[in-house]
Amino acid sequence: MPESPLPPGSTIGILGGGQLGRMLAVAASQLGLRSHIYSDEAATPAFDVAAARTVGSYADMDALTRFAGTVDVVTCEFENVPAETLEAAARVVPVFPPVRSFAVAQDRLIEKDFLTSLGVQVAPYAPVDTLEDLRAALARIKPPVLLKTRRFGYDGKGQISIRAADDAAAALEAIGQVPALLEGLVRFEREVSVIVVRGQDGELQFYDAVENVHENGILAISRAPARISLSAGVAAKTIAGKIAEALSHVGVLCVEMFERTGERPELIVNEIAPRVHNSGHWTLDACLVSQFENHVRAICGWPLGDTARHSDALMTNLIGADAEKWRALASEAGTSVHLYGKTEARPGRKMGHVTRLFPKS
Repeated sequence: MPESPLPPGSTIGILGGGQLGRMLAVAASQLGLRSHIYSDEAATPAFDVAAARTVGSYADMDALTRFAGTVDVVTCEFENVPAETLEAAARVVPVFPPVRSFAVAQDRLIEKDFLTSLGVQVAPYAPVDTLEDLRAALARIKPPVLLKTRRFGYDGKGQISIRAADDAAAALEAIGQVPALLEGLVRFEREVSVIVVRGQDGELQFYDAVENVHENGILAISRAPARISLSAGVAAKTIAGKIAEALSHVGVLCVEMFERTGERPELIVNEIAPRVHNSGHWTLDACLVSQFENHVRAICGWPLGDTARHSDALMTNLIGADAEKWRALASEAGTSVHLYGKTEARPGRKMGHVTRLFPKS
């Protein structure tokens, strides 16, 4: 353990004010900790539950330095925090997860190269900076493929499918002619993810692998546990632990994978997220200690909490107008409703989630 874990009454600083920041602040409050949210938006869900708030640009180094001076540790609720922002905070207080975790996750090419260096299997890929690069890559990685921006992609954004080599120029134009990555499609049985949490002392704890279903590029459902073999579950946790250790990560890390079945079942890593993750929301209701509480414990130097699952769970995101069904959902037995306090229910916007619990299988 660190020499001086942060005691109750300390303040954690959270960069980002969305629903993940909101749930982190709630978890911190249950441990007697205060939260100070820094966001570049004036109306953001986490402000409702935080002890302090700051509205400012992530490029405003003076404001960030003042913010860091009011807290005891800084963390992030999203992975695309600019490196300069993290470095400015780190000059004042500890920042967890470390800057390297974000640097790897923010760039798809760096991420793929890092995973490959660990011997972790990923889809075939090639860097693309020009149309000539793309055409050369398509000669090696045959369509259908995905062209993805190297940075700032989430929930299906920043990527386009290429069905034929003749579509190369139009695809590059569609993503804005920015540095990109060409990635081969993986034919898989299911998508799974593992939430691992690593403490400041190197302790690792894992939540059970879950099975994810996406609709229109957005996570729709997470099922815990995933319908995979015991050996596949162990392999998934082994991969997640290897990645967390290699990064010297502190806090929660999500590793998304594809399971490809056949004579030799395989797990192929899709991407990593150095933060609490949508596919771990079920832990709020099906585990004694949620991913949010364990993230707070880790960044504050506390002992990690129990990650065991006491129930099976089905987490469903409430997207856009889905949240208007809150009354009916609240009346369902065995169902927990989580609404994020967002005022406008736009199409594709995550407004909340529900978790349905079942006896542990």
